[in-house]
Amino acid sequence: MGGQGNSSRGRTTASGSSMVRKPSPAVYRRRRLFLGAALLLVIALVVGGFSLAGAFSGGSEQASSTDPAAGATASADPSGQASASASAPAPTPTPSPTPTCNQNLVTVSASTDKAVYGPGENPMLTLKVSNGGTMPCEVNIGTSQMEFLVTSGADRIFSSRDCQAKSEDLVKMLAPGASETANFPWSRNRSLEGCQPVEAKPGGGGAYYIFTAKLGSKASPKAVFQLN
Repeated sequence: MGGQGNSSRGRTTASGSSMVRKPSPAVYRRRRLFLGAALLLVIALVVGGFSLAGAFSGGSEQASSTDPAAGATASADPSGQASASASAPAPTPTPSPTPTCNQNLVTVSASTDKAVYGPGENPMLTLKVSNGGTMPCEVNIGTSQMEFLVTSGADRIFSSRDCQAKSEDLVKMLAPGASETANFPWSRNRSLEGCQPVEAKPGGGGAYYIFTAKLGSKASPKAVFQLN
């Protein structure tokens, strides 16, 4: 009996190797549970790493969200909406028109050095041009524009243009309130257009005459004087 028991425990295979016992089904379940838990842990770590990287990347972009094309940095206001710190470009101001001379305020006046002239006294006729505006004005005060005209009623007695030797331009800049004058000594003679000869003389004896000064298209008020 004892010999049979020892023979049974020491039984070998035909190849002479010892017999190997297979793991039980419970061992296989524990191994599968362990591998599944390890795989879930790896997946969680990978997903968590991507989320963390995205959070850092998003925070960096939000902190430096400057648009180079717009030139404005976006910032968050209390309401949670983004607002531009750079204001819109100011509109280009419309240039004001440059003030110009008002030629209507350039006036011409006439005067004589005396109101009454005795026999043999020649009147001095004076033309005066004035700038009554607030801006400087260019005015042609040359002989091409001037005329000293003497009349008596409907009778045209004398004009400085009739026998004028030269006709010249003289442009001057008149400051506001400034004036220019020109004097013409009248010899108490008559004249005709084209400087035709005339022998008649203006009458004396207390006769009244009218002097009108002209500059271009402008004419002065009448200046009255008397010849004795």
